[in-house]
Amino acid sequence: MSLKEIARIAGTSVSTVSRVLNQPDYKCKNPELESRIWAAAQEIRYTPNTAAQTLKSGISLARTEEKTMTFDIFLTRFPSLSQDLFFSELFEFLKKELLRQQCVIGKFLTLPEVTSMLNEKSSFSATDKHADGIILLGKCPSELISPLQNHYHNIVGIDRNPTDFAYDEVICNGTNAAITAMNYLISLGHKKIAYIGDCSYEARYIGYYQSLISHSLPLDYSNIYPTSQTREEGMKTMELILQRDSLPTAIFCANDSTALGVFDCLRHRRKKGYVPSIISIDNIRESEQTKPMLTTIDIPKEEMAHHAVKLLLDRIHNGHNSAARIELPCKLLVRESCSISPH
Repeated sequence: MSLKEIARIAGTSVSTVSRVLNQPDYKCKNPELESRIWAAAQEIRYTPNTAAQTLKSGISLARTEEKTMTFDIFLTRFPSLSQDLFFSELFEFLKKELLRQQCVIGKFLTLPEVTSMLNEKSSFSATDKHADGIILLGKCPSELISPLQNHYHNIVGIDRNPTDFAYDEVICNGTNAAITAMNYLISLGHKKIAYIGDCSYEARYIGYYQSLISHSLPLDYSNIYPTSQTREEGMKTMELILQRDSLPTAIFCANDSTALGVFDCLRHRRKKGYVPSIISIDNIRESEQTKPMLTTIDIPKEEMAHHAVKLLLDRIHNGHNSAARIELPCKLLVRESCSISPH
């Protein structure tokens, strides 16, 4: 009946709903329809009928008799997922992992919403009334950690920046990812490398300047461009770079969204003879569609989502008490956007 209800709300067939929700590798050709299906599933608090599945497989029914866990989601950096393509893709994996673990999503919170609640001195009671925990997507502002811990007993974060063991977290270390990217550029002979991205306690910026120092290259502050790492800012920053007399031979973007903006600019305002090498971090789907294809550092989004849910459930079931951290490795994906330095 649940699948039929979701199909009715989403305006599609039961078979399509079943494929989207119950087949992890299924790719819906209509993203808008897939969004409607997931929204409907969240609305009716759908979980798969594992009782039938376990009867077929002969597995114990003990797990199916447990309480359905509900987790709120907090996007810590931007007001919507459309502005953060990395966490937008990770959230797709997270939804599927929660469903696989018989869990449902409660409320989806953004930074403006949480900040407003705190400014109004209202509590999270309305938010976490039915929530068994919360999953943080991104670096949580330090001033929000304590209020969140006061209202959610179970917290796990997913990010590229490790905390000081403030809560459970699954990370792919941004410093290591940046060092991997920079080492590749330097191996191609690049010495004048610009950085576009966040510079405030940001692991990827730390990796950038640590790489320069370790290779005895000068840290030229004129090559550092602080941004909030959006596609629009990537485009605007590249426009500024093109106005310079002395141009960097390579550009390290803190994330793929920024790199997409750099490509947008170069398509319309390319300087004659200037073709900088471009590298970034994340490996979002759109990074495979650029011309040239973007060389990037893969952050294992699906694995991060999987381990975050498992870590949260382990805490709830008293599997651990102290803050735990799972760190996953990054991987360089060499494509077409980097070449040997001309100088």
